[in-house]
Amino acid sequence: MSLFNLKNKSFLITGSSKGIGKSIAFHAASHGAKVIISSRKIDACIETAKEINDQVGSELAFPIAGNIAHESDLVNLVNETNKLLGKIDVLICNAATNPFMGSMADIPSDAFDKVMNNNIKANHILTNLVTPQMIERKDGVIIIISSVGGTRGNNLIGTYNLSKAADIQMVKNIAVGYGHHNIRANSIAPGLIRTDFAKGLWENPDILERYTSTHPMKRIGEPDEVAGAAIMLASDAGKYINGQTIIVDGGATA
Repeated sequence: MSLFNLKNKSFLITGSSKGIGKSIAFHAASHGAKVIISSRKIDACIETAKEINDQVGSELAFPIAGNIAHESDLVNLVNETNKLLGKIDVLICNAATNPFMGSMADIPSDAFDKVMNNNIKANHILTNLVTPQMIERKDGVIIIISSVGGTRGNNLIGTYNLSKAADIQMVKNIAVGYGHHNIRANSIAPGLIRTDFAKGLWENPDILERYTSTHPMKRIGEPDEVAGAAIMLASDAGKYINGQTIIVDGGATA
């Protein structure tokens, strides 16, 4: 049996109607997993779930709307996933926000609070909601999509990077706290990826030129190039990887 086989596994993926989350959901389903497609708008979730099911050829993707900014939505998301799939084997915290571009010295307090709530607190809440069943089964995987920004300073998206550094630390804490229950937690830190979320960066000609001119591969990344790392970490291929951050940036940080 393939180390990457995910048959009978149930995935809850936030922010999975597009971008990196959608790519992870598609590849998880193609490896046999049942996946929850979740984002704020139910129409987008339904459309993505249908697209995945049509391409994979089986009913493996299911839509549930949820706004990570609201704790009640997170509780409902976990409850509805449990009702629909019976369990959550793999939690992937992909949804995030970045409402402000500029120096940390200039960010408004409400924007700062939004970044901290959506990018850190929501992941913390979801983790606490799913770990009890994982402890009971003595099995579970938690993956947080962080960013290379969480490993270094930045004047343009400093607050976002601060939140992503916290996510890197969060998986270490989860790994230490729950590893003896056979629960693994890791993060993935993508570089600049061609998603709607990062459009403000890669659609800016100056930023794109500055990034690619010094990049070893002379290009930005694609969502599928991040999804592979998530599939590996969620499957038996990553069975002894715990508390780590995998950088997926084509060598930019090198």
